[in-house]
Amino acid sequence: MKTVTEIEFEQLAAVDLGSNSFRLQIARVVDDVLYPLDSYRETVRLAAGLTSDRMLDLASRERALVALSRFGERLRGFPRHSVRAVGTNALRAARNAREFIRDAQLVLGYPIEVIAGREEARLIYQGVTQLLPVSDISRLVIDIGGGSTEFIIGYGTKPKLMESLYMGCVSYSMRFFPDGALTERRFRDAKIAALAEIESIMAPYQQVGWKEAYGSSGTVRAISSILELNGMSDGNITQQSMRKLKRLLLRAGHMANLLLEGLKPDRLMVLPGGFVIMDAIMEALEIENLKFAEGALREGVLFDLAGRHHHADMRERTVRQMMRRYHVDQQQAKRVTQLALMLHANHLPRIPEEDEILSKRLEWAGLLHEVGIDIAHSGYHKHSAYIVEKADLPGFSRMEQAQVAKIILAHRGRLSKVREGLDTETDRLMIACLRIAALLSRNRTGSLPVRCALEDRSGTLILHIDAIWLEGHPLTVAALKQEVIEWQQAGWTFMANPV
Repeated sequence: MKTVTEIEFEQLAAVDLGSNSFRLQIARVVDDVLYPLDSYRETVRLAAGLTSDRMLDLASRERALVALSRFGERLRGFPRHSVRAVGTNALRAARNAREFIRDAQLVLGYPIEVIAGREEARLIYQGVTQLLPVSDISRLVIDIGGGSTEFIIGYGTKPKLMESLYMGCVSYSMRFFPDGALTERRFRDAKIAALAEIESIMAPYQQVGWKEAYGSSGTVRAISSILELNGMSDGNITQQSMRKLKRLLLRAGHMANLLLEGLKPDRLMVLPGGFVIMDAIMEALEIENLKFAEGALREGVLFDLAGRHHHADMRERTVRQMMRRYHVDQQQAKRVTQLALMLHANHLPRIPEEDEILSKRLEWAGLLHEVGIDIAHSGYHKHSAYIVEKADLPGFSRMEQAQVAKIILAHRGRLSKVREGLDTETDRLMIACLRIAALLSRNRTGSLPVRCALEDRSGTLILHIDAIWLEGHPLTVAALKQEVIEWQQAGWTFMANPV
């Protein structure tokens, strides 16, 4: 029989900090199947709070913090690894996102990740297809959010093409319909802007093609509901039904005059922007019929989180693919990684969840530290760090990529370039472990010291290393002497103690 603690760990929660709405979805995992338990939605309109210089204004930040404090109350008691909170386009765009996230994490009580557009697209596709009938046919999934629109083509549950474009129902409504007036000219200008964005992805998407088209999230749900409840379609979105809806919008002349069944008050002011984007997509991609799909980003986050709990972490697969793609010497990468993890093991906080996070971060840095050699050997650590930080890595948040990239950048060369990382004990130890592991493995053989341990004595790092092994490796002795100087110049003390 399962204990109470085991049952609690089966509950997972996804927090979606969207550009229009914040959502909380809670589900229970039973035999790899997710059963929804609870859901909450708060209309925050974060994208509406972006100023002309891309700063989140005070009002939008306050709305967001109030919503997250409510979510935090519901999540109280959930283990950290059972909750994943993700931010999307508005937080990708905001220059003061880091400051906001710091405050947001305090009220929510859990870390918040800002995910890249393609990672958002991957999670959306996963959420949509997991709730559709099982099929291997090609599917196009479109998600019109508050600040961005995602396009995905995939087969079954595997995405093939993923793109995220900077157009959303909030941003387009504010840009083209700021006072709610609905005119032919405004619709035309907005549609031209949307078509210009879509043009960049039209060729590859039309070339791959699809058998079925689906739309997810609020805008598609609202349009589908309006069309059905007002007798313009059976709920599916077609070009003909969109023309009928446009005539009604123009006849109203202003959003305040619009009376439509199925149009909720919180969707009213963002409907014209969402409608124009949907209209442009239908025309540009020549979509005859688009169905509404129940799944969305939050379901994708839950399925991804469930995968991590059941040892099917997408990040692990991504790391292996990166190693193959950049022709990494896998034996060397594993040799360095294992030594780094061994050196680091004594410095873990002994809190299972924290231990796993730190160990994974160091493991990924070790396995990927040589991806840049495929570009150039000279300064390869800089190339490696750049690739890891800037590439689209499925499963990773931008924050995770930046953290891993920082360790990789610091694993050789001057420590001055990552001085900020050295001020944090956690990062300083991981950097030291990977530097030492790479240094001791430089001959790329299995010859490593039998005795090797790293001690942190009040900020002084002491490497206790096999004296007999050092006698047979004079180049390593010289490198360790240089390492002592390097740490000293960075303002820290490192010592090598033969034992």
